[in-house]
Amino acid sequence: MGKFTVGTAKLDITPGLGCHMCGYFNDRLSTDIHDPLYVKALSISDGEREIGLILVDTIYLPQFVVEKSKELIAAKTGVDAEHVLISATHTHTGPAIVALLGAPEEPGYAESVIPKIVDAFTLAHNSRVPAEIAHASGDVHEEVHNRRWHMKDGTTVMNPGYKNPNAVCPAGPTDPQLGLLIARDPETKKPLALYANLALHYVGPMKVHTIISADYFEFFAYAMQRIAGEDFLVMMANGTQGNINNCDFTQPPRTSRTNFQQAERVANVCAGEAWKVWNLLRDEDFKTEGFVDGKLTMVPFKARTPTAEQLEESKRMLANPAGIHPHKLLYANEIVEVAKMPVDLEVPVQSLCVNDLGIVGLHGEVFVEIGLDTKERSPFPQTMVVGLANGTVGYIATDKALDEGSYETQLCRHVRSPKGTGKLWADTAVADLAELKKRENP
Repeated sequence: MGKFTVGTAKLDITPGLGCHMCGYFNDRLSTDIHDPLYVKALSISDGEREIGLILVDTIYLPQFVVEKSKELIAAKTGVDAEHVLISATHTHTGPAIVALLGAPEEPGYAESVIPKIVDAFTLAHNSRVPAEIAHASGDVHEEVHNRRWHMKDGTTVMNPGYKNPNAVCPAGPTDPQLGLLIARDPETKKPLALYANLALHYVGPMKVHTIISADYFEFFAYAMQRIAGEDFLVMMANGTQGNINNCDFTQPPRTSRTNFQQAERVANVCAGEAWKVWNLLRDEDFKTEGFVDGKLTMVPFKARTPTAEQLEESKRMLANPAGIHPHKLLYANEIVEVAKMPVDLEVPVQSLCVNDLGIVGLHGEVFVEIGLDTKERSPFPQTMVVGLANGTVGYIATDKALDEGSYETQLCRHVRSPKGTGKLWADTAVADLAELKKRENP
């Protein structure tokens, strides 16, 4: 335990016009830039150990990007890879850093992000100053909704449509907790950094879908800086959002005057709640000294694969596509691509702590039930669960959802997780958090 120091940095990773964009079921080429994309880095040290929280405005992060970035960060700063958590925001209005459904990979973009990640954290590491740190949590239940619904015919579907008379009820819960890690100057009390966490897929544009934007994640940063009247680093890390979006299907759809009105509106709601709970903190809640630590455990991941029959049928459709629906052809191509992918993998589950705040990093688009289970069993009084952390193996559905079916369970390059994955990851995270707790209080 020692005195806290904090460093921050951000670097622009905005692609050029005409880049491939992914996140929908088709390829899009960017036609405009609404706001920049960034890699943001936060370094926190207790004088003995240092942790890094890095956030990248991309839909995913390829594994090689994470691994190479951590290798170079360790070489340049001495901060161990298991103490650095790198996650993607999951904006759907960014470049195709990976090939996904109908979108090809944007050539060279993934490689170009690596030095920016390394430089951002190195700058943060080198710029550390004395800080006092607190954490808190708010509630934004109005803005998070489970997008999977049970239907009257017994099926389960994603996004059933607004006011659909055949929709019965949501197929799962939500996690409305808005987690906050706040660092400020011990003398002036001016903010240095805010690391927030919310399980919300993304919000997205309402009219034109070919405009580059960091989505509500960056609108949240603008709103917090505007409210505080200060220029400081604001990061909105995504949570376990695999089955969560911003659409309340019990109500009519919202109208939108501008393309990004909903993204800005949601960001303003979150910023208002964040500012409220921030200002409910007492001065004594901010600690100038404490303890940081981290642990990363690799767990086995045996990916689902297509059957011989599925592969043969997919190849048949692709060879004779006349009269076949484009959606079926898209998934036929996915089956062929999945068959080429490795089956036996190892996946990182990461746990960090800052005093009595636990932070868990889970790989990919994890269902909210898994994050809620991790939080409930965590030994820390508050725990953030960050999704899309340290790369991705796609959607991580619950066993129940895998039986129910629908989009998040249909085999493709970003849907390969087997039953038992969520429990294994939550169990691993809880055990590692318990170990960190013991290190803090031996």
